[in-house]
Amino acid sequence: MDTEKENAPVRFDTKIAVLLREDLETWQRLNVTAFLVSGLGTVAPQVIGEPYADADATVYLPMFRQPVLVFEGTREVLTAAHGRALSRSLPRSLFTSDLFGTGNDRDNRAAVRAVRTAALDLVGLAVHGPRNAVDKVLKGARMHP
Repeated sequence: MDTEKENAPVRFDTKIAVLLREDLETWQRLNVTAFLVSGLGTVAPQVIGEPYADADATVYLPMFRQPVLVFEGTREVLTAAHGRALSRSLPRSLFTSDLFGTGNDRDNRAAVRAVRTAALDLVGLAVHGPRNAVDKVLKGARMHP
């Protein structure tokens, strides 16, 4: 019985999801996804697993302990998802189109700070929270191909 439990699939009660605007270039999708997920572990440290080590005892950084699901949608889907994430107070990170034109963290922060919430030109959003709440935030989005 213990072996059965050990081999049972792990089902997480939370979800990590990234929503990308569907009109992004491939390099933009990769860049935005990397930036977005980098913030989640800082506010939800429970999503970070243990460090890795290979057979030679070389140690590697810990990573998320659960999958990151990537979705895509239109500008309208992204805007609606952002509003739902805000209303549910879920941990979230965002990437706006303005950030493609900056080259450093200070300018990134200034670019976001200069725009009111409703006027943000969102190209990406990452959220973490209970599975059901994240599913509701992502309503209308589809899995990234």
